[in-house]
Amino acid sequence: MAAPDDPAGSGLTRGGQVLAVCRVHALAADGDRGDVTAIDKRPVPERVDVGTLSLRGDVQADREHHGGPDKAVYAYAQEEADHWSGVLARDVTPGLFGENLRTTGVDVDGAEVGERWRVGETLVLEVTMARTPCQTFARHLGEQRWVRRFTERGRPGVYLRVVTPGPVAAGDAVEVLSRPGHGVTASGFFASRSPEQARTLLAAEDSGALALAADLRPYCERALASA
Repeated sequence: MAAPDDPAGSGLTRGGQVLAVCRVHALAADGDRGDVTAIDKRPVPERVDVGTLSLRGDVQADREHHGGPDKAVYAYAQEEADHWSGVLARDVTPGLFGENLRTTGVDVDGAEVGERWRVGETLVLEVTMARTPCQTFARHLGEQRWVRRFTERGRPGVYLRVVTPGPVAAGDAVEVLSRPGHGVTASGFFASRSPEQARTLLAAEDSGALALAADLRPYCERALASA
C-alpha cells in the first residue's frame, strides 16, 4: 500500500527531514554508584559519518542497555518534542531526550519494526525497536515520575540499525524505502506487547522479512508466555 503522502504509489514516503544531528556533549555522572552517562547530546553543525555502532564522535556509555548495532541511532520526532514542550513548560531542544536525530514529517512512532529509511544520499537505517525509558533518562530530565509519564504517552521514538553507512546532516531528507508489511509498529508493540504482535514479529523473522533486535526477542517471548 502506498503511503498517504505518496499519491503516485511509489511506496516511498517523502517530505521528512532531519532537523538536527546530535551527539554526546560530555559524559556526566549518573546516580550514586560512580556510573556515567552519555545522554547529554547536543546538535552539531557539521556533517557526521554514521557507522554500524553509532555516529562518529558519539559515545554509548552503557552499550549493554543503550547501544550496540541494534541501537546505533536513536530518532525522535519534533512533533513529539512539541507535545512535551507544552506539557513540561520548557523547551525540548534537540538532543535533550538523548536522541541522535531530531526529525520532522516522519511518522517515527508509527514505523513498522523492520522499516527502512534513507537519510540523505546514502545512509540507510532500519527501525529495530522503541526506546525504553530508564532512570538515567529520568535523572537527566529531573521531572517527577518521568519514566511512567513518558511510557504512558506511548510515543518514545525508535532505535535504528545501520544498513548502509553514510553521512548525515541537518536538512537531509528522510524517505521510507520499505516496510515489511506485518503491521506491528515499534510504538504499538512498546505500548501493549500482546501475544498476537509477538507472534506476528516472530513469523516475520521466520519468513526473512526482518531480523529481530536481540533486545526485542525477550519481550516477544514474555508476551507469548503470558498468553
